[in-house]
Amino acid sequence: MEKDKKQEKIRVLLANMGADWHDRGTKVIANGLREAGMEVIYTGLFQTPETIISTAIQENVDVIAISIMSHAQRIYLPPLIKLLEDKKYKVPVVTGGIIRDEDIPFLVNIGVTGNYGPGTPISTIVNHIRHRGLESKNS
Repeated sequence: MEKDKKQEKIRVLLANMGADWHDRGTKVIANGLREAGMEVIYTGLFQTPETIISTAIQENVDVIAISIMSHAQRIYLPPLIKLLEDKKYKVPVVTGGIIRDEDIPFLVNIGVTGNYGPGTPISTIVNHIRHRGLESKNS
């Protein structure tokens, strides 16, 4: 499924995956993205790969941003990336939260374009998402 490229704002789906009760950082990022002029669709806590991809397609987003604080990135992200591929919905995926350094190469290898942990300046995240979102709109 190809996305409609006529949107003006970069649309970002923001979700917390799995059994993760930590959403303060996600809400801070959502506010930062909104202040930067992006449209944010926040799905809330306890999302599955299936619900995230379904929402991403329905909302026609340009970027998917996933928060993971439970160290379950190796469990949840491969199925999410596979669902994107199966649906032929080409958008970048970025992650944030508590991600072990040794998991970063794994995430990059499966297609995650950026990984941001606690303390990352919001401007760094905004710039990455803006760049990837514009690439997504123009592809």
